[in-house]
Amino acid sequence: MLEKETTFRSGLLGKTLAHSHSPAIHAMLGNPDYKLFEVAEEDVGAFLQSDFDGINVTIPYKKTVMPYLRYIDPEALAIGSVNTIVRHADGLYGYNTDIYGFEKTLERAEISFNGKKILVLGSGGAAQTVLYAAKKHGGNAITVSRSGEVNYGNVHALHGDADIIVNTTPVGMYPNNGISPLPLGGFKHLEAVVDLIYNPYKTALLLEAERMNIKTASALDMLFYQAARACELFFGGRPDEAQVEALYKRFEADKLNIVLVGMPGCGKSTAGALLAEKLGRCFADTDAIIEADSGMRCAEIIEKFGEAEFRRRETEAVKKAGMMTNAVIATGGGVVTRPENTDPLRQNARIYFLDRDIGELATYDRPLSATHGVRALYEKRLPLYKAIADFTVRVTEPQENANSIIKEHYNEDTCN
Repeated sequence: MLEKETTFRSGLLGKTLAHSHSPAIHAMLGNPDYKLFEVAEEDVGAFLQSDFDGINVTIPYKKTVMPYLRYIDPEALAIGSVNTIVRHADGLYGYNTDIYGFEKTLERAEISFNGKKILVLGSGGAAQTVLYAAKKHGGNAITVSRSGEVNYGNVHALHGDADIIVNTTPVGMYPNNGISPLPLGGFKHLEAVVDLIYNPYKTALLLEAERMNIKTASALDMLFYQAARACELFFGGRPDEAQVEALYKRFEADKLNIVLVGMPGCGKSTAGALLAEKLGRCFADTDAIIEADSGMRCAEIIEKFGEAEFRRRETEAVKKAGMMTNAVIATGGGVVTRPENTDPLRQNARIYFLDRDIGELATYDRPLSATHGVRALYEKRLPLYKAIADFTVRVTEPQENANSIIKEHYNEDTCN
């Protein structure tokens, strides 16, 4: 996407960066030389004098860098933080591209702040970006904090008429998946929920909003688009918007798990292993996780302890697998029978139902199919498969199944 004659020395400045997506994003945007720089707070000043052309800044240094800059963009000054620095001949220039990323997130989700009451959960640096956006776009923003005038104990009573909620706290962020900063019940006019956590892709807060048919937006958009804006500042020029959008969709698809559900014997493990090989992804099988953790085959667990105990262990395996990203996950045939498995699977994934003709379903070493009968199980579970799945794939032969899923997942021509 970017054209540059010489290597541009750039990267991300922060304290702990092991899980950063920034190098992958910048590589997609045409800057493969992007590096990570973990620096102690007392060394930030010296680092800013080092040999770089452009740098992004993440927590906890977005305010720390400001005194070292010759110029600070007005929006960055208004927000009170800088996340992008460009070296010019006369010194360092600072910008805030988080606001652009956040505005693009709202735009892509068709969420408007104009005339809306917005609850901003949290009062840290990310909250300041949201508060600035609300003021800029005609919204009435109210900060909700643990000990403030408006807090999690009284927010429903004081502001149950809120239109939009934006979470800027780390509540629900990996590895503490499944936790929500507040329940959404009681907000009678809620139109949209935005969460600035990008891992998991859909937090417990967003999943609850989805169940209520409320519009949602994830921070993965913001993460990508603030980087795209930083690249504009680094290299100059304005990239083609359609090209950037296509790159984002590819980035999103890469991060999302491919989860396979379907009847026992429909070929999930075979298709999953083939998909993982084709895409260079990690492959996880929830039955294999159960067996590794238990030291017993799934059939033995059911025969010795009963189906209820097996389902309990399956839920633990689903939670473990669901926290992964960029993986292919095959699930057991009955995973859909427990509602508590839905959110862990959906949080980082698109889910594909492999629908195979009943007469072709394998039954060997599958005690539940033998006990209940394949047709009875299929008829009972079919509505559950359809409810949880984003797409249905009619099972044919493994290569064709894998190619169909890849084509759907990436919205492009079949990979060979």
